[in-house]
Amino acid sequence: MKIGITGGKGGTGKSTVATALAFELAKNNTVLLVDADVDCPNDHLILAIKRNKVKDIKQVIPKFDFSKCKKCGKCGEVCKYNAVAAVKGNFPIFIESICNGCHACIIACPNNAIKKSEKIVGEIFEGSYKNIDLISAQIKPRYFGSAFVVGKEKEYAKNKEKDYDYVITDTAAGTHCNVLEALSDCEVVIAVTEPTPLGEHDLDLILKLLKILKKESKIVVNRSDIGDKNLIRNLVKKYKAKIIAEIPYSKRFIELYSEGKPMQNKNISKIIEEIKK
Repeated sequence: MKIGITGGKGGTGKSTVATALAFELAKNNTVLLVDADVDCPNDHLILAIKRNKVKDIKQVIPKFDFSKCKKCGKCGEVCKYNAVAAVKGNFPIFIESICNGCHACIIACPNNAIKKSEKIVGEIFEGSYKNIDLISAQIKPRYFGSAFVVGKEKEYAKNKEKDYDYVITDTAAGTHCNVLEALSDCEVVIAVTEPTPLGEHDLDLILKLLKILKKESKIVVNRSDIGDKNLIRNLVKKYKAKIIAEIPYSKRFIELYSEGKPMQNKNISKIIEEIKK
């Protein structure tokens, strides 16, 4: 089974729930945990895992041969990310940091003046904690294509998924392309929120997204005793979703986090019961 752990707002406890769920499931199952928050991966910190780099993530970028360039400007016309600034009659200017590797300029050039090159945009790591295997990816500084890095990480994980009973994907916060990429193959999605106005607002965004994606969604309310639970309950009714667990605030969870240990709580067993239904 492929499970996604997400939530519109940052800091609600997505990674805390993901690692705790992985830990509990791994007692009787094989579990692969994929940390798809490539801008700020932290599952390895929660589980005190020493990651080992296994692969560079590379992206195709154009390499211009100005001896063949006729200054036609077509490469700039087809670049939807404005990474190629080209005005007819002038050599193109390439802005590497915003190139998404789509190859459009290479294909469009009528003079074969653009070849394929590549750059390293991220890294993939592996590690393990007891019966949990972890795949974690990390984006290179000053590169903006987090969805591309997540996609390559998911491709890498896909080659290993058959060996596991459960694959848990922990996403970044928000509803941007990197989150869509991370959730693309998940069978059930758990949205982690908190009973605050910010939690309500961002849960609304993520539930809208999951409805568009036609993903089965279940809700976990973390720090359930710190705010107004009705904020979340009313929103859940609106989307005809279901709250499957409410986890109260506990100082012990913070202590476990600091010790590099996953949260252990009876509500995690409730989550497992619900996803097995």
